[in-house]
Amino acid sequence: MERHPVILSIAGSDCSGGAGIQADIKTISALGGYAASAITAITVQNTLGVRAVQFISPDMVRGQIEAVMDDLQPVAIKIGMINDIQIVRVISDCLQKYSPAYVVYDPVMVSTSGKKLMTDEAIEEIKKELLPLVTLITPNIDEAKVLTGKSIHNIQDMQTAAKMLTDDYQTNILLKGGHLEGDNMCDLLHTSEFIYHIYEEKKIESHNLHGTGCTLSSAIATYLAKGYPMRESIQHAKTYITQAIIAGKELNVGHGNGPLWHFPDSVAQMCTFCAVVS
Repeated sequence: MERHPVILSIAGSDCSGGAGIQADIKTISALGGYAASAITAITVQNTLGVRAVQFISPDMVRGQIEAVMDDLQPVAIKIGMINDIQIVRVISDCLQKYSPAYVVYDPVMVSTSGKKLMTDEAIEEIKKELLPLVTLITPNIDEAKVLTGKSIHNIQDMQTAAKMLTDDYQTNILLKGGHLEGDNMCDLLHTSEFIYHIYEEKKIESHNLHGTGCTLSSAIATYLAKGYPMRESIQHAKTYITQAIIAGKELNVGHGNGPLWHFPDSVAQMCTFCAVVS
């Protein structure tokens, strides 16, 4: 019988399909995992921005998680948008109850425009209850500033912030440096064994980058569920997201910050097919 690792995404729904639960399901499926979901919020949004958010009740979030965990028994969990204190507590309770092998948390705390998306109380609850339970945290520069209270302007600042987070929460940190100036993309991994690793590559110019954080974190969770070590899981996930960005550069979806193309292999296969037919 064919088996694929089950990955549970706990996140918000993006009705335009580019981020959140929808991006997670596409990513996990593209990489050969089986995607399950627990929706924390329904957003009214498109490529131009978020218009409204309706949070799901904590009982419903707990019910979704328990239904999936009891039956499908996911190897890995990816956590995205949560900014309700009661939902933070529900998720923390479930992580302690079920003890999944891997938990990847993408802390969606700051919007692209720099606006904080959470109350200070919710952030403190996440720091106290959730972060010590996860395997990997994947903050960007702005989110790392919120978590540490420190400004980050260069690689040295990233190292300092990552070490602070590792010391505080005894977990692995992937600090994403895409917002730093320059032509190179530098992400920094600081492990709970106090080992640094820098992933560096050229930035890709594209207007279609909606959902990159969701995609990267769910890709990492999928590779971890497939049995790859942390460092290799991140490298494979970064390779995948690079391919998804390149494949989506020319997409004409919406009138704003468009999505990636989460099935880059299908583009390559179609190009090969067209070349053979012609």
